[in-house]
Amino acid sequence: MKALKFALIITAGFALVEVIGGIMSGSLALLGDAGHMFTDVLALGMSLGAAMIAGRAATDKHTFGLLRAEILVALVNGIALVGVSLLVIREAITRFYDPMEIDSTVMLIVAIVGLGANLVGIKVLEHGSKDNLNVRGAFLHMMGDMLSSVGVIIAALLIYLFDWQAADPVISIGIAIVIMVGAYRLIAQSVSILLEAVPSHIDLKEVEKAMMGVEDVVSVHDLHVWTLTSGVYSLSGHVIVNDRDVSSCSPVLRELEEVLEERFHIDHTTIQLETEACPLNGCRLNGRDKDHHDHCDHDH
Repeated sequence: MKALKFALIITAGFALVEVIGGIMSGSLALLGDAGHMFTDVLALGMSLGAAMIAGRAATDKHTFGLLRAEILVALVNGIALVGVSLLVIREAITRFYDPMEIDSTVMLIVAIVGLGANLVGIKVLEHGSKDNLNVRGAFLHMMGDMLSSVGVIIAALLIYLFDWQAADPVISIGIAIVIMVGAYRLIAQSVSILLEAVPSHIDLKEVEKAMMGVEDVVSVHDLHVWTLTSGVYSLSGHVIVNDRDVSSCSPVLRELEEVLEERFHIDHTTIQLETEACPLNGCRLNGRDKDHHDHCDHDH
C-alpha cells in the first residue's frame, strides 16, 4: 500500500506537468502520455482502494473476504488502458491529415522529466508486481508511461534535428500498440481468475497424480483448483481411501495438505474423504448393489 501511495503522488504530479507541456508544445504524443498518466492516477487510486478492501476480514456474507476486489480493479485497469490507446491512435491518424506545428524543445524537456518520474514509480512497484495482480496492473500502467516518455523523447529529437513533424503521430501509434499488448495480458489474466480457471502454473493431472501418491489414497474425483486472488490458490475434491475409522482420517489429510502446499502452493484445501464400498456391511438394498460411502469433510 505504501508503494501504491507513493506511485500515486508521483504520477498525479507529473501528469499535470505533461498536460501543461503538451498544450504549450502542441505535441499529441505528450498529451497522449499525459492522458495515459491520468488513467494511471485513476488506476493507482483504484488499486490502492482495492488493496484496502481486500485486507478486510471475512464475514458471514463474504466468507472469502473481499479478495476478488483486486482482480476486478485489475480488469478495469486493463480495459482503461485499451480505451486510452484507441483514443490516441484515432487522434494520431487525424494528425496525419491535419499536421500541427510542434515546439520540440518544450516537448523534449517535459518528456525527460516525465521519464524520470516513471522510472521512480516503476522501481517502487517492481517487487509487488511479481506476486500481486492488482499491483501488476498499476506496474503495467507505469511501464506504459515509461515507454510513452521514451517515445516522446525520440519524437522530439526527430522533430528538433530533422523537422519531421509526422514523428509525433507515428510514435504515438507505436506507444499505443505496445500499451494495448500489456493491457490484453492483464485483461486475460483477470478474466481467467474471475472465471475460476485452473491457475496457469498448475496441471490438474499432476495434482491428481500427487494426491494419488499419498498412502491409503485409492482414487481422486470431483477435483477443482482455482485462484482466489493473486498468489492465493484453493482446491476442493473428493478422495477415496481404504476403509478406516473416521478418527484415522487426520494423518491422510495432513499428508495431502503438505503435498499440495509444497508442490503446488495451494494453501486453502477442502477435501472430502470417502471409503471404498465394503461388502461386509450390508450394502445391498432392495436387491440392488449400492456403493456405501462413509466420509469425513476437512477444510484447511
